[in-house]
Amino acid sequence: MILEALGSVILGLALAWAAVSRLPERLPSRSHVMTAGLLGALFGAWLTHMAVGPGHLLATLLGASVVGAVALSLLLRPTRRIRRRSAAA
Repeated sequence: MILEALGSVILGLALAWAAVSRLPERLPSRSHVMTAGLLGALFGAWLTHMAVGPGHLLATLLGASVVGAVALSLLLRPTRRIRRRSAAA
C-alpha cells in the first residue's frame, strides 16, 4: 500500500509538471495544478485499490494516472473567447 501511494504521488506530480510545462497559458497557477494532480492521482490510486484489491500495483498506478489526468483536464481553460453571433446577423 505504501508503494502504491508513493508511486501515485510521483505519477501525479509528473503529470502536473508536464501539464504546467506544456500548457502554462491555459492553466491556473502552478500550485493549483500541482495540488490537483497530486490529489487526483491519490484518489485514483485509492479508488482502483478498492476496486481491484491489494496486490495489483500496475493496475493501481494506471488508475492513478487516469484519474490524475482527468483531474488536470478539468482545470484547462479555452484558448480564446467564444464569439456569439446575434440571431439577426
